[in-house]
Amino acid sequence: MNIIKRETYLKQIRPYYNQSLIKVLTGQRRVGKSFILKQVYQELKEENPEGHFIFIDFERMEFDSIKTYQELHDFIKQKSITNQNYLLIDEIQQIEGFERALRSLFSEGNYDIYITGSNSNLVSGETATFLSGRQIEIKIFSLSYLEFLQFNQLEANTVSLQRYLKHGGLPYIKNLPNDDEVVMDYLKNIYATILYRDVVSRNQIRDFPFLENLVRFLAENTGSLVSANSIADFIKSQRQSKSVSVIIGYLNYLCQAYLVSKVSRQEVKGKRIFETGEKYYFQDIGLRNTLTGFNADDISKVIENVVYNYLITNGYKVRIGKLGEKEIDFVAEKNGEYSYYQVTYLLSHEKVIEREFGNLLSIKDNYPKYVVSMDDFPITSSYQGIKQISLLDLLTNKI
Repeated sequence: MNIIKRETYLKQIRPYYNQSLIKVLTGQRRVGKSFILKQVYQELKEENPEGHFIFIDFERMEFDSIKTYQELHDFIKQKSITNQNYLLIDEIQQIEGFERALRSLFSEGNYDIYITGSNSNLVSGETATFLSGRQIEIKIFSLSYLEFLQFNQLEANTVSLQRYLKHGGLPYIKNLPNDDEVVMDYLKNIYATILYRDVVSRNQIRDFPFLENLVRFLAENTGSLVSANSIADFIKSQRQSKSVSVIIGYLNYLCQAYLVSKVSRQEVKGKRIFETGEKYYFQDIGLRNTLTGFNADDISKVIENVVYNYLITNGYKVRIGKLGEKEIDFVAEKNGEYSYYQVTYLLSHEKVIEREFGNLLSIKDNYPKYVVSMDDFPITSSYQGIKQISLLDLLTNKI
């Protein structure tokens, strides 16, 4: 079998091999964390064939007997036979209080520790406090378009791009026939698993129908400004009722499970962050499409979501820009450098061209500015310093 290494992430992890830090791989269920953890194991094994390795996968029945952090600690101690142990644990969030076991083991200085988890609490809240200064996070995302091409042995063209926009980038899809019904059935099962195991069960949610409606609302409003208050108003219009605090809690749970990402608004000039009015994007566009279908009316939302995913996968911090009454789709920052993006389906009308370019022209700085669309042949390569680029070229890093 042809093993494809996900170098984007391995390059981030390798500098921490044999370092006194807990390496934490986080991300949505089924984006490939386990696969990458196994690749880390193989590389460490090749580097140190005499090393002692302990690999725990909480998705496997043989580890079902481990229920508490004390049992986890005792199991690992029992398996440790040398002064230098490599400890790799998959889906560790299933053990409540796991950080206590890790902190104790880490303090001994005899373990090189790597863990994965499908909940952002691994690197936030009480867990982060307990392991403060002892961990480094590597965020794992579903396949980028370039990885999608590599995994599926495809060429970069409009046909493969349409397939990516429709099916998304969960790695296992490469094993399925290129059949919309088959792929969507798989994605529906993954979506249900995430919702039940990583949201409902973990947070003891009782109103499952409301949760489903909330996720569908986010899917239908991808790329639109929403708030807990606006969602509450919408629910009232549907003759239902939920408090703003409950809605905020549910939104946080969805973000913690990496199903969606919350993107706040920021003043372009003063960089002030607005406390209300944000957008939500799905971390895998295929999962979003299982809720709404993939149709022409939604293509602008899909493209905007995919551009957002491209930016965060490439290490950018992303916010929505506000400049007076104008909105900038994405303000991207990395290492103190900024870039700005407007995203549209096609630059087919003069009003669309004026809006997309005009918003960016209002920004009076010298950072790069892009208008991204599905146009195969840009009307202009550059206009007053603003570069027009096709989505295909953006996703293949031709900017």
